[in-house]
Amino acid sequence: MSLTSDQMELREEDIRKHYEAAVAMLDGFDHTPRIGKGKDVAAPERSAGLGTRRRFRSTTPGLVTRSTARTEGVHLVERIESAGGDDPLVSPMQANVLHGLRRALAIALAVGENYAEAAGLAELKRDNLAGALGAEKKTAFSELLAAEALAVSYVFANAMSFLLAPLLGEAQVEVGEVEEVLTDNAQLALHGALWELDQDIAALVSDEERLVACVCAFAEQLMEKLALRAQNAPRLGAFVGASWKVEADDLTINGFTPARAAKGSKLTMSFKKPNEVVGNHIAKYQAMKLAKMLMAYDFDRRLNPFAELGGFIFTFMGDGAPGTGKTTLIQMMAGLVNDYCQVAGYPFRYQNFGIDNIDSYQGKSGQNAKAFVANVLDPQVIGFGTIDDIDQIAGKRGDRQSSAGQQEVTAVFMEAFAGANTVVRGNCTFGMFSNYPENVDDALRQRAGARFLVDGPQTREDYIDILALLMGRNHDIALGEHDLFEAQMIQKAVAASFESHNRPHEAGLLNVFDRVHGQVGELDTIAKMGTYLKAIQEADPRFTGRAIKNITDAVKVRAMDFELPDAWMENPELFLFKDYDAKKAMIAELRVPITTEMVVQEINRYADSEFRYADKSDEVAIANMVRDMQRTEAAKRRYLEERDG
Repeated sequence: MSLTSDQMELREEDIRKHYEAAVAMLDGFDHTPRIGKGKDVAAPERSAGLGTRRRFRSTTPGLVTRSTARTEGVHLVERIESAGGDDPLVSPMQANVLHGLRRALAIALAVGENYAEAAGLAELKRDNLAGALGAEKKTAFSELLAAEALAVSYVFANAMSFLLAPLLGEAQVEVGEVEEVLTDNAQLALHGALWELDQDIAALVSDEERLVACVCAFAEQLMEKLALRAQNAPRLGAFVGASWKVEADDLTINGFTPARAAKGSKLTMSFKKPNEVVGNHIAKYQAMKLAKMLMAYDFDRRLNPFAELGGFIFTFMGDGAPGTGKTTLIQMMAGLVNDYCQVAGYPFRYQNFGIDNIDSYQGKSGQNAKAFVANVLDPQVIGFGTIDDIDQIAGKRGDRQSSAGQQEVTAVFMEAFAGANTVVRGNCTFGMFSNYPENVDDALRQRAGARFLVDGPQTREDYIDILALLMGRNHDIALGEHDLFEAQMIQKAVAASFESHNRPHEAGLLNVFDRVHGQVGELDTIAKMGTYLKAIQEADPRFTGRAIKNITDAVKVRAMDFELPDAWMENPELFLFKDYDAKKAMIAELRVPITTEMVVQEINRYADSEFRYADKSDEVAIANMVRDMQRTEAAKRRYLEERDG
């Protein structure tokens, strides 16, 4: 990828000049732990008759460090070489890990050097070394040293995670919270991180696969801890306001934002073609459009023209009764995006967050949810994340029957889907699916920008089509008087589905619509539509400003009521490989005007879903109360019978 205008190149010679210092740190240094508690591990064995390797000497100018406490030697090269086996030779995996650590340390030191020059720290270090640092500059000097320590440590963890991610297997290692986070200066910060990494490898690694998993897990935990620490730290502007690109590794460093290796996931699911999805016309049509929208993402600009122009679906909810086709819809959309990405050569990452990600260990469910969101959001891939049966996974706030893990997941998804730090680049989408959406927390459900009603086959033609499809060809039964799959012609079916929403479907909303329509007439102005929206809010207090935003987003999607031509997906040169501005102009030409019919239909579609959820929720609550009352009455009768008997 080429450099963007706001990126600086981190030159290879500036990185490689730090290789010697990086190797010296990996060879060995003494460290006195300040915060972290040492694990009960054995020291790595040394070969008899061989001298120790070179000891690390400080390369940070202007700093004099001294300690009189008991020190503990850290020898990561020996630790890694002895991890997971008795082979006297270094394995390719161990060598890759060591090379990755050396490279990550060198990149971190190079970025630290850049930061020191940009922030004025380098000059203060020279003054300090010469004994010319005035008292008035000491506070600034200390703050800059702490900022440099945070930046260098984060870049080290970020680069380490990025470089070693392609080596990850199926093994998982829990390293726990990183404790030895030191901010006196960059050198001490790296010593603390390497000391704790050495402790984790010694205690948790039993084979090579766990070695990579342990190092990557440590890097993730260290990044999270440093990012939290940096939120209130001063003098970080020169780091967070800059962006560096390491061309050789295709690594981009953007402040305290983790870089992700552009690694797609290998899909083993059974894909479905659009003609194999019977019924669900609007849901199928929007899923097909969304699959093509994702492909408009520009990897150089890291933005999708649809996200800028409006009409991109970042989150959606598919709901319907069991057996109506939610899984089939997921298989269809994932298959379409996977095929498009293979043609274009883009990495595609599909991930599902299921009930098995809920853990009894405190905090683990939230960590799983964060990792899921981060993997799908990765700006270097096309991402599709699904949360199936979200009513079982994310708990309602205040619901005593929800576990702590479910509550953690709800909090993570609410922040990720519409939080203060949410950035919609247009490279990914999240789909939440449920048979019982009324059991999903109201605020989380309203973070679904689009609603896909997955109601399965509805008409006589739908049932004939699905029967013929599932019967296959191994029979001689005549079809009869029927045009097979004619009813599934998507444009015709979708037009009919949208027109059906000129009036609401739910009885409660229909009463509101008829009342307002009788008062103001046709809803052909913004003022009249606003009157209708206020009447809906009076009938259902949960119909808030977020609902209006979701409706207007859906209207913008309707303004993009076109499918990108199939030829653009089949021949990437026609569209996918064009620059961002060209793609944006091509999309803008296809937009259609927004009409009052579109707005009214989208109001009715969204409000119908909320009324449907509320009615189901109320009905379930009433049924539960009736059942409880019946049990109470039965218990009273039995008690009186036993007492009098």
